Amino acid sequence: MAGLSASTGGEHARLRLLTVETIFLQRIYVRFFISVATRRVEYVACSSNPVGRWVTQQARNLAMEFKDEQPFRYLIHDRDTKFSRAFDEVFRAEGIKVIRTPVQAPNANAFAERWIRTVRADCLDRILILGRRHLEHVLGVYRRHYNAHRPHRALQLLPPDGRDPTPLTTLADVRRRDLLGGLIHEIRGRLNLRTLRPTTCR
Repeated sequence: MAGLSASTGGEHARLRLLTVETIFLQRIYVRFFISVATRRVEYVACSSNPVGRWVTQQARNLAMEFKDEQPFRYLIHDRDTKFSRAFDEVFRAEGIKVIRTPVQAPNANAFAERWIRTVRADCLDRILILGRRHLEHVLGVYRRHYNAHRPHRALQLLPPDGRDPTPLTTLADVRRRDLLGGLIHEIRGRLNLRTLRPTTCR
């Protein structure tokens, strides 16, 4: 699994590689891009053969998604040879400064490392991956859940998208949505116990 993390507002962006093994012992690489300031996962791509040309194309795809609205100033990634000069030049052309982490210094890429730990604990370690398309589907579902619903302590228990659940007044307003066959649960709505009246027992 390959990972990249980024940041906004003068902070940093980071990139790293990680592998995911399928049940058929195929190794798949995932590249992700995460904003350090918002913790939002901006981009995810998978490949069983992440050559330099593929990695560079993913950089172009990400730049096209942002278009003229470039929210990042710095990109930090490790010294893996897959991140070639052509890869760095894509971001430099967009006005983003590329910084390489020191050799064998995972703490220099802590935000990407933390997301990898999170996605493994919440999802990948609890599901058997069949292949690349299956992995893309799983990560796509988890990315939407992570960005829109999963709370973060650094964000005052809000999700990266910043949507604050509206306080609800009845138990009927609370809904649960199961994702990935019930592996992940999303609770929609927030119960405000102060607005509930105690029921009378007979």
